Amino acid sequence: MAADTDLKAKPGYNPLYRQVKQRLVDRMASGDLPPGAVLPSEHELARELEVSQGTVRKALAELTAENLLVRQQGRGTFVAEHDQQRTLFQFFKLRPDGGSIQWPEPVFSRLASRRASTREREMLELPSGATVWRILRQRAIGDCTDVVERITLDKARFPDLDAHKPLPNNIYRLYEQAYGQTIVRAAEELRAVPARADDAEALGCRPGHPVLKIDRTAFGITGDVIEMRESTCLTDRVHYLSDLR
Repeated sequence: MAADTDLKAKPGYNPLYRQVKQRLVDRMASGDLPPGAVLPSEHELARELEVSQGTVRKALAELTAENLLVRQQGRGTFVAEHDQQRTLFQFFKLRPDGGSIQWPEPVFSRLASRRASTREREMLELPSGATVWRILRQRAIGDCTDVVERITLDKARFPDLDAHKPLPNNIYRLYEQAYGQTIVRAAEELRAVPARADDAEALGCRPGHPVLKIDRTAFGITGDVIEMRESTCLTDRVHYLSDLR
């Protein structure tokens, strides 16, 4: 098509399939294409966006590789949503030793608000004086508590979060369904640390016992930081699995 040719002729151009991809991402971010929505066919998208089907196909392939879309043979292409299966396999990396993968069960949860610290303001790009939600959760992978989580969220991005108490186990689905905030990727830093006294009590170990600390930064569709999370894990019964491909 002429649109493809014209854009390719310009020096420093942004590849056309990336422009198509960005337009679809913008529609997801605006709610025009909400989680679970079915996309038009490649032919229909190509006609609507005035590009070739090959350009659309390349954009959809990249969005699928980034877990923003799910393509189902014979059914079509859907905007990814945080059902339990996706959240478990994509965002929860702790596995029981010698056992099958399983969804962590809630043991305890507490929600409170407070003024954001300097680090929280920097990470979440908040103005001075902003407030945040702080979620404390204890979760079990089996019969005992194995994980203590501390989650920080921008209170302005998640207004009235306390109206959703008790918070659901799959909290990413709540972000998505109630606030239109979809987590698409996360970066994690892992280090071994001695257990704090309060974490040791929750995990059933002595203070100073070696535990795994996971600092997560979770990002939304447009690349902004949605969530800060610190997880403290007792690895006597579980391990962290990263499947590199």
